[in-house]
Amino acid sequence: MTIEQIINKVKENNPKADTELLQLAYDFAVAAHKGQKRKSGEPYIQHSLHTAFVLAQMKADLETVIAGLFHDIPEDTPHTLEEIEKNFGGEIAGLVEGITKLSKIKYRGVERYAESLRKMFLAMAADLRVILIKFADRLHNLRTLDALPPEKQKRIAQETLEIYAPIAGLLG
Repeated sequence: MTIEQIINKVKENNPKADTELLQLAYDFAVAAHKGQKRKSGEPYIQHSLHTAFVLAQMKADLETVIAGLFHDIPEDTPHTLEEIEKNFGGEIAGLVEGITKLSKIKYRGVERYAESLRKMFLAMAADLRVILIKFADRLHNLRTLDALPPEKQKRIAQETLEIYAPIAGLLG
């Protein structure tokens, strides 16, 4: 996946989109994730690019696509939400903050908590775009499950079936 593919998709969806800002966001994300690798061995930035591309395919707005690029930065790098806000604005920082909050909800497989987790998930996402970013993130994670141990694959698949799929169904 390349930033050019994302830029082309964003331009296709919205010819007036500020693709310079998208390029700057990519440069920031590359620097933030420098040296990080996924379990598969691929550079971490590929996950961010795939997440952003799924969002572009969904015809998400530019801010959402950029937030997709940034979704793991506050948790996985020394860079902060304040830096994102200073460099890319409050709207993008707010979306990234929403994803960061959602990432803190951990599913532990206890059946009776599934509905509570669904409600908490929706309540924490004041902006529906946060959920779209989380879905794009989850989709790429599912596509790369083969790099994980079988027990983790099973946990992630179960969580997807019990939490994410019902929410996606509710949202249509």
